[in-house]
Amino acid sequence: MKPLDYAKAHHEDFLAELKEFLSIPSVSTQAQHRPDMVKAATWLQERLLAAGFSKAEVMPTPGHPVVYAEWLAAGPDAPTVLIYGHYDVQPAEPFELWRTPPFEPTVVGDDLFGRGTADDKGQLFIHVKAMEAFKETVGTPPVNVKCLFEGEEESGSINLDAFIEGHQELLAADIAVISDSGILGKDIPAIVYALRGLAYIEVTLTGPAGDLHSGSYGGAVHNPINALCAMIASLQDKNGHITIPGFYDKVRDLPEEERAELAKVPFDREAWLKEAGVPQEWGEPEYTINERVSARPTLDVNGIWGGYIDPGAKTVLPSKASAKISMRLVADQDPEEIKNLVMAHLKSITPPTMKIAIKEMEGGDAAIVRRDSPAMKAAFNAYAAGFGREPVFMREGGSIPVVATFQKVLGIETILMGFGLPDDNLHAPNEKFHLPNFYKGIETIIHFFEGLREFM
Repeated sequence: MKPLDYAKAHHEDFLAELKEFLSIPSVSTQAQHRPDMVKAATWLQERLLAAGFSKAEVMPTPGHPVVYAEWLAAGPDAPTVLIYGHYDVQPAEPFELWRTPPFEPTVVGDDLFGRGTADDKGQLFIHVKAMEAFKETVGTPPVNVKCLFEGEEESGSINLDAFIEGHQELLAADIAVISDSGILGKDIPAIVYALRGLAYIEVTLTGPAGDLHSGSYGGAVHNPINALCAMIASLQDKNGHITIPGFYDKVRDLPEEERAELAKVPFDREAWLKEAGVPQEWGEPEYTINERVSARPTLDVNGIWGGYIDPGAKTVLPSKASAKISMRLVADQDPEEIKNLVMAHLKSITPPTMKIAIKEMEGGDAAIVRRDSPAMKAAFNAYAAGFGREPVFMREGGSIPVVATFQKVLGIETILMGFGLPDDNLHAPNEKFHLPNFYKGIETIIHFFEGLREFM
């Protein structure tokens, strides 16, 4: 029996185990679930050993543990692949919006509903089952395999970079692979080759020492909310171009060849507008919608507050106003440089009537990988074999910071082989994973590992 035959013959067994994994409420951000985090890590360790890994350990961090595993039976001449995933999940609240209990995985038609189905337990488990298929048929995978499964991705991966830096020899590999992204449709495979980074700050303007009566002081004391809104409005022009001097200095131009490749990504403008719930798109007119949301940097106010917001009227001139501002970044933009640039600019345009305080928050590097590497060719062929259709290349507007960490610390590139769908409701109630994609994913990963030996 071949690995593919084994995988096709064990769908029900794979699904039963995945349901067991999903039933563990491994919510990394909630203290009451700390025992569940250990339970999930231990469960995963046991499944890795059962799948054939010679070593699987639950390794402590200052937060939730990392699960590390290795299977190096292919020998020193074979390439080594590092598989990354995360076993923690988002909180399930609000529970009342779930049609089925979030931690009682339920099959409805061809979809499996439950928290973590697509992000990322279901996709992580694809790799475990692919390895099991090799063990039960040919004995070992064709390449050396290491696994790094963390428990803090949904809480900012606070301890991950330090773990990687402290275990460089243990994690040494030729290539990394991550299944924590999506494809364009049930029958439209895609490979993500670029991710945006992130810089995030919180700004507070303080005017008067305390709230004032607007009838007594309005018109003579500068209102912090008015001042902050004016400052924020000046950061972009009417078409969405960011006006901060130097912001675009390191932004790579999109070559025509790449724009042509991105244009191959199927896109339905009307469906996109409906999904977003907006009457018309907005942004840099010289770029397509797909380019704006994946290949261009952004600046967005994520929240703004100050003054009186409860029911009824209160004629207050507030003492303070605050806003959270995030910048999505593209390759070559350094999050720290951009943060410093934006903070310096905000300070320079602060009115003399105000004091400004800026809190630096999370950030992460953008990443872009070669589309012509041997590993990428193996991934391309694997999707074509697993789905019966060649994949398209696409950029992703969000961030997976570990991709940049692997580049900087381990010196390896990452192949992003996701299997989720756009309507999988990640981070929302009624998260799901399309089961045919789960099974095709296992087959695709088997093809990928078999192809890697040929290409690398």
